[in-house]
Amino acid sequence: MALFSQITIIGMGLIGSSIARAVKKTGVTGRLVACDNNEEHCQISRDLKLADHITADPQEAARGSDLVILATPVGTYGDLGKIICPEMQSGAILTDVGSVKGSVVKALSPLMRADCHLIPGHPVAGTEQSGPDAGFAALFEGRWCIVTPLENTPDDMVDKLEKFWQALGSKVELMTPDHHDMVLAITSHLPHLIAYNIVGTARHLEEVTKSEVIKYSAGGFRDFTRIAASDPTMWRDVFLHNKEAVLEMLGRFSEDLTALQRAIRYDEGDKLFKLFDRTRRIRKEIIDAGQEQDIADFGRHKDDQ
Repeated sequence: MALFSQITIIGMGLIGSSIARAVKKTGVTGRLVACDNNEEHCQISRDLKLADHITADPQEAARGSDLVILATPVGTYGDLGKIICPEMQSGAILTDVGSVKGSVVKALSPLMRADCHLIPGHPVAGTEQSGPDAGFAALFEGRWCIVTPLENTPDDMVDKLEKFWQALGSKVELMTPDHHDMVLAITSHLPHLIAYNIVGTARHLEEVTKSEVIKYSAGGFRDFTRIAASDPTMWRDVFLHNKEAVLEMLGRFSEDLTALQRAIRYDEGDKLFKLFDRTRRIRKEIIDAGQEQDIADFGRHKDDQ
């Protein structure tokens, strides 16, 4: 059943193109429009028939839509909002897929028309791949989507967006934007920052050759390289737009790392064992919660194109 008459997706990278595939599969809209400022992405999207209409013009793409989804780096939202907000259908929802929410509210709230609704969102799903040919319809199945409505958002509009993400296979959780940013700072943003740093450190070790780093990259380092292969533009914007929460989590991490360093220096084996045992149990809880397989899936299989 169609929830919307026209859905527009701005940005045809991994997430945007996966939404397009899932939307076509589920039939939640009468018409699907896609937009990307990269003409090559537009052409790939046309070749893959990812939408009913594909354009590089966001003003044209948003015209008459009752759901517009921003799937571009969060640093672009302000400029895009100025273009698309006047074009949306009356009663339309403007949402996004970025992994920060407080800055989204600040950037887009002043641009919203009184007859439209800003409801930021964040599907907690993805791979290290990018581009319209990297997407797949099953990306959101069984994954959480966090929706962060503003205080004055009508309940029926929030419910409508919830139903959209549920139709794509997601489990929906409601949070405030600020709480979302604190949660994601520790579960996503800090791990990415650490991964970028560790891979960068290994790259610059003079005593270890690049070939040795690649040859002996067992599971631990290999996991970090997968995370560190994520889109650099997106993650640059994430850190710049969630800096307070990231710096808070980074400070706590640095304190814990200092304590760990001390335990190693002074042969405090009991402290090390207790820490490793606690963290091992957390891994088991993540698997039990269905948020990961019991073995690593470095490529994230595309079971459904």
